[in-house]
Amino acid sequence: MANVDLQIGSRRYSVACRDGEEEKLRSTAALVDGKAREAGNALGSLSEARQLLFASLLLADQLQEAQTSAVPPAQQAEPDRAIADALERLAERMEMLADRLENGRPSS
Repeated sequence: MANVDLQIGSRRYSVACRDGEEEKLRSTAALVDGKAREAGNALGSLSEARQLLFASLLLADQLQEAQTSAVPPAQQAEPDRAIADALERLAERMEMLADRLENGRPSS
């Protein structure tokens, strides 16, 4: 188990994490710190608790937007299949037209 010292807002925290996850934890803490500073700058002087509350709300809002805008893989496959089918039909039509042009038959 590793311990990582983090700075969020004006406070330092010592947080335990699994070995090898120190950089990920520092990176995550930097996101929280950034949102806490953003909230403080936008809303003026806030208590530390309210600054962290608004930071968590901003991050939760971003997460929620990302989740709702992401298309589930099952739904992605349907448009891809439809596009593939349309391209296949188009390719068949182009082959028929090419055959007609090569053989001197008028297209219908």
